[in-house]
Amino acid sequence: MPLPAFQLHRPRELAEAVALWAERGAAGKLLAGGTDLIPSLKQGLFAPDHLIDLGAIAGMTGISRAANGDWLIGAMTRIHELAEDPTLGREFPLLAAAAAQIASPVLRRMGTLGGNLCLDTRCLWYNQSYLWRQSCGFCLKKDGSVCHVAPGGRRCWAAFSADTAPALLALDAGVELAGPAGARWLPLADLYSGAGDHPLRLGRGEILSRVRLPAAAAGMRGSYQKFRIRNSIDYPLAALALALRREATGGVTARLALTALNPAPVLVAGLERCLAAALAADPPDLTAAVQLVNRAAKPLSTSTVPSDYRRDMVQLQARRALEACLA
Repeated sequence: MPLPAFQLHRPRELAEAVALWAERGAAGKLLAGGTDLIPSLKQGLFAPDHLIDLGAIAGMTGISRAANGDWLIGAMTRIHELAEDPTLGREFPLLAAAAAQIASPVLRRMGTLGGNLCLDTRCLWYNQSYLWRQSCGFCLKKDGSVCHVAPGGRRCWAAFSADTAPALLALDAGVELAGPAGARWLPLADLYSGAGDHPLRLGRGEILSRVRLPAAAAGMRGSYQKFRIRNSIDYPLAALALALRREATGGVTARLALTALNPAPVLVAGLERCLAAALAADPPDLTAAVQLVNRAAKPLSTSTVPSDYRRDMVQLQARRALEACLA
């Protein structure tokens, strides 16, 4: 499967990349690590006239502390750095654990945090060769007019399957978007639209440049649970991230997020209230909390693994994560 013809741009400054992206974006693609984009180009999912390589831009890599104690991570920081940095692993073990389970060692050395957060949604009917997709009449996400997952609707249900997004959602992270009008910060959850065919809310010319982890989230216990067919390389088919702290007052601060089960990463609402009731019982009863997570998951036929099995897995993952972090 050969690559399509394109013009390659290698800007040295973020402002130059933003200007190029604003000008060429309708006929272009951004290249970060390329671990997902390049296979998609070979499958014929995209045929951009322009490819803007972000790899040479100064200031988009590294892990640092802001004056207020928050942590800042450049969008072009490699995944293996997140998994192996000792300080990050101590302060944010959940993010390190999620990063360590991405793909394989080789791909973690190529893939970037920004690329992972902006990962295209995936589906059994979409991530195939051109001939395979043509034989099925294409799909709503690419070249067709029907979603084979939910044929009666007009919504694309391709699943968002990145690993770092749920971990960062659970840690209450924000993202910086650099655009023609300057930079703006927004909560990570606001980056995602919930539509499988247009998963990101980015303005014209905007590029994800940095991630911010709040100082208040440092030191929280974490658990990342991931189900995939193989224990390496494969994307998750059901995964969740839990960040939890037992407070001195006896209460619990907790956030749990899902991935690979919905068209966007999903933060489960109401978990702290549910856990407060669970821990008031003797012995603690996590059934209601597990069911809360289960109701937030919407696994559909976007993979070769049945949706019922993926739903069973996420309930098991929720119980394992809660038990580990509450121990």
